Amino acid sequence: MIRRKYDILNPQDQEEEESASQELAGLLEEYLRPLLMFLDTLLDKRLVRTFVGCCAAILRLRNPKQGLLLSELGAYLDSYSGLSRSAAAGTKRVGKLIRSRKWNAGQMEQFLLAEAAKEVERLKGLGKRVVALMDGSVIEKPESKSLEATGAVISSKAKRVARSRFGLIFNPPLLRPIRVMGMEWTGTIITGLEGIPKLAVMRFWTTKGAYAAKLREKEEEVLCVLVRKFGQVLTYVFDRGYASGPWLEVLQKYRVTFIIRWIKNHIFYNQEGKEKKIWQIGFGKKYLAHKLIRDAHSGLQMTCDLWWTEVRHPHFTGSLYLVRARLQGKKVMYLITNERVITEEQAWGIFFSYKRRWQIEMSFRYAKCELAMESPRVWSYEDRLKLFTIVLIVYSFLLYFLDEIHNDLRKMILRLKCHRTGKRYKEAIVPLYLLREAISHLWNDCRPLLGLVLPPDLATLQVLALFPSEKGS
Repeated sequence: MIRRKYDILNPQDQEEEESASQELAGLLEEYLRPLLMFLDTLLDKRLVRTFVGCCAAILRLRNPKQGLLLSELGAYLDSYSGLSRSAAAGTKRVGKLIRSRKWNAGQMEQFLLAEAAKEVERLKGLGKRVVALMDGSVIEKPESKSLEATGAVISSKAKRVARSRFGLIFNPPLLRPIRVMGMEWTGTIITGLEGIPKLAVMRFWTTKGAYAAKLREKEEEVLCVLVRKFGQVLTYVFDRGYASGPWLEVLQKYRVTFIIRWIKNHIFYNQEGKEKKIWQIGFGKKYLAHKLIRDAHSGLQMTCDLWWTEVRHPHFTGSLYLVRARLQGKKVMYLITNERVITEEQAWGIFFSYKRRWQIEMSFRYAKCELAMESPRVWSYEDRLKLFTIVLIVYSFLLYFLDEIHNDLRKMILRLKCHRTGKRYKEAIVPLYLLREAISHLWNDCRPLLGLVLPPDLATLQVLALFPSEKGS
């Protein structure tokens, strides 16, 4: 390991750095082992090594604007300085990897599904509810003009930036949403009512050009993959964008258990068979259950009241149940489910299942802001999908690293490279942003040797042979 002249560490800390760096690299390769063994049957070993190096480079390079540029990844690709005299060689290797026609993004999706299946089996063994959270987002590429498979998408960033701030900025409401060039993103994650979520099916698509697809068709395709893989085990949770009669018909066709937050002005039938808007059902009646809960956004304690009843919808032949939830200081939520709700315990189960939906919003934000999902400049649609799936596998590894069995290694890395003091940091769950910052600093200062699963090539070993005499310098 080469250090600058005045970059002096405590010898014990230096040894811990080297140990933690190599142990983390081994953990990454062990996590990727099934995928690497599969890729080794399809690709040249040099491309498989590039795949591992690319995952490590994505973890090291923290730049939301340029984090997935091939030239930047190429500069970070090599494990040790001196292996490549310039970033151009690394860029060429990354380009060859994603342009290879011997593998595709669908094969990477199977790896993510296999990891999600392990979590499903674990939760089933514990007798806990398994929730599948589905939602949509967009990958915005506002400056792009000629990228393949891009089209107009509603810009969430423009909506957020133009939002009025009371007492500071006032912008009149827009008549129409701002649209920019980009891609649609339909994603699902699998989780319990607590614990670490797992990525499942992630699809990137467009509404224009040769690869054009329709929203509902793509969402049904994702739902079909999950039903085929997991059967009727999952409880599917949706936001208000899925609140429609045609989507109820799709869910009934696949016979899945679901929870949807509904729009208050839509029509349902109450127990007496009368047609009413959903907000009118139960309006003015006394709530049946009360509890003090913690708000996921603010972290504050607030009161929550529930009321429930049976309802019907013209596009669904069976019985549905409405759970009306009133949160202190917030709007009333109307949750529609086909799961039987008779007791207070069942009603709270529906409510807390929907509350977990915020996890997928956090996943979208982390992937776009921290993992730079909006930065690639790859013209080909298929090549761009491959790069996206590599990023999702890195994200999946970070979630895997949050498991309790890795507590010691995680705490060591945070102490060495991203030390924080105070009661709040000691008691809080480690955020992924802080963890990736620590990993980036660790691997930039003490770069590991990759080759646990597939041995390093001869050039790497020749370079490493120069370092033992300089150890501790």
